[in-house]
Amino acid sequence: MKQINIDIETYSSTDLSKAGVYKYTDDPSFTVLLFSYSMDHGPVKCIECAKGEMIPEEIKGALTDPSIIKVAFNAMFERICLGRYLGVYLSPESWRCTMVASLCLGLPGSLAAVGAVLGLEKQKLTEGKELIKYFSVPCKPTKSNGGRTRNLPEHDPEKWDAFVNYNIRDVETEMGIGDKISRFPVPDYVWRQYILDQKINDLGIMIDMTLARQAIRCDEECREKYLRRAVELTGLENPNSPIQLKEWLLANGAEVDSLSKKEVAALLKDSTGDVKEVLQLRQLLSKSSVKKYAAMEACCCSDGRAHGLLQFYGANRTGRWAGRLIQVQNLPQNHIPDLEVARSLIRGGFFEAAELLYDSVPDLLSQLIRTAFVPREGDQFLVADFSAVEARALSWMAGEKWRMDVFAENGDIYCASASQMFGVPVVKHGVNGELRQKGKIAELALGYGGSVGAMVAMGALDQGLSEEELKPIVDSWRSTNPKIVQLWWDIDKAVMTAVRERTKTRVKCFSFHYESGFLIATLPSGRSLYYAKPRIVPNEYGRESLTYEGVGTGKHWERIESYGPKIVENLTQGLCRDLLAEAMQRLDDAGYRIVMHVHDEVVIEAPMDADLNTICKIMSQTPSWAQGLVLSAAGYTCAFYQKD
Repeated sequence: MKQINIDIETYSSTDLSKAGVYKYTDDPSFTVLLFSYSMDHGPVKCIECAKGEMIPEEIKGALTDPSIIKVAFNAMFERICLGRYLGVYLSPESWRCTMVASLCLGLPGSLAAVGAVLGLEKQKLTEGKELIKYFSVPCKPTKSNGGRTRNLPEHDPEKWDAFVNYNIRDVETEMGIGDKISRFPVPDYVWRQYILDQKINDLGIMIDMTLARQAIRCDEECREKYLRRAVELTGLENPNSPIQLKEWLLANGAEVDSLSKKEVAALLKDSTGDVKEVLQLRQLLSKSSVKKYAAMEACCCSDGRAHGLLQFYGANRTGRWAGRLIQVQNLPQNHIPDLEVARSLIRGGFFEAAELLYDSVPDLLSQLIRTAFVPREGDQFLVADFSAVEARALSWMAGEKWRMDVFAENGDIYCASASQMFGVPVVKHGVNGELRQKGKIAELALGYGGSVGAMVAMGALDQGLSEEELKPIVDSWRSTNPKIVQLWWDIDKAVMTAVRERTKTRVKCFSFHYESGFLIATLPSGRSLYYAKPRIVPNEYGRESLTYEGVGTGKHWERIESYGPKIVENLTQGLCRDLLAEAMQRLDDAGYRIVMHVHDEVVIEAPMDADLNTICKIMSQTPSWAQGLVLSAAGYTCAFYQKD
């Protein structure tokens, strides 16, 4: 046996979608119901574990044999579940995931969706959801079911037989996907990155559950207080209802179309008296400051750690990681100076003191979310991240020398950009320092073809810029970065030519070609980005445009329009992803325990005598495929996670 394809069906009283697979299997009720497998692409066999059938010793041996490749769709689920069921740790070294292989090709992340897109002969059976609901989750006790809280095979033999067929079909569908995409194998070094990702997820990160639970309690008490006060002021049955509140505001002379955060903030500027206080209460009540604390409580395992927070290849346009469960990729920042004091107040239950000392308790709770991630006892966190890595990568890709010189000298790109744009020296907190903000907004908004709309979306008007200033800033930024602008349109032409003429094109360190229904963009690392079923079609402006099929903003498989600057954004972010992946590999090889990473930042759990400078040096090493790219990493140590 060289390979075994696997799919399982399981039971647990824990909600998998909220808790994740590690907490799901941590539940004492967890068990495996069905185990279907195929050895070396042979016929699929199903072991009905729920009926007392045992997994054969040969198969158990294969699961722990590093020389036998185990394949599953979303293999983390099978690996963690089977490890818990068998009472052994199953190393990710010999596991391969067809979901990851699909995501690498820009395909969807669900088995049913991939099967449909690929047009497989054996699709995932649609009745699966109902069967899973019947057998895999607790049922409500009723008189008709004898008060039971779980359905077993004997309670509906016909459904059980359908469940067995469903499980077998999943293996067949997974193998069909594997066969269909085998012409584009995932490179070995990407599988090594996947293995490291699985090890990081297996290790997990410690959660201060005392802080998390106290934050939840504090929020409940504050919300109750805010609601009581809002009822007193308005006389409404539910002042949290947008319809009721808008009617009350109108009756009190404040007409408003929406109660969005932006609209409420704007209305507050001219409000007084009861209206002002009600709007302030609305702001406090609308702040979802405890959702992440609740997520921590839902997924924290019996070892005190949260596992499975990172999804490998979660962003399938670039290959970047995505957050899961607690969603660590969008944690609120912290800006309060006395973070440790504030943390101690909430953790100790001193809520009234916190309310006296801070303007907004919901905002305080939001800023403390990061601090609920803590190292194990006796250790510290070492946090290191790349400095302006996207701006560095884009400058290197385009060959924009003046920008590369700024980075080589460890300069401030926002000041340097403003200086280039306005023709005067700009120093942070110094001469012409007020121009730095314009440079910053331009840098963040304009690198990928953005114009006035992008600057507005980036908050340019809220930060003091006038509408009249925006277009000249766009023009100035583009004129001072001609090589970046040229890169946009060179790549636009290259991808269009590759698709139209079915030929290979090249722009600087990137190559493009069409193969078997994909536009393939190869990064300098050797990794490729895939765009399925590309076409050249007229866009709304009557010009030719690239379109392809992918998962759109609504999470549906759809045709997406793109163009040069957007492709450059994909390439830049893909390149930065590869820089992070290789840096993490070097850190792991050096023996560091990575417990989490967020965007371009790595969080390491280490002894108190660990050297931060060594970690930053390891991260700053430029890979052989990016000669000339100047990287820099900086960091800090902390007793709990925070934004420095």
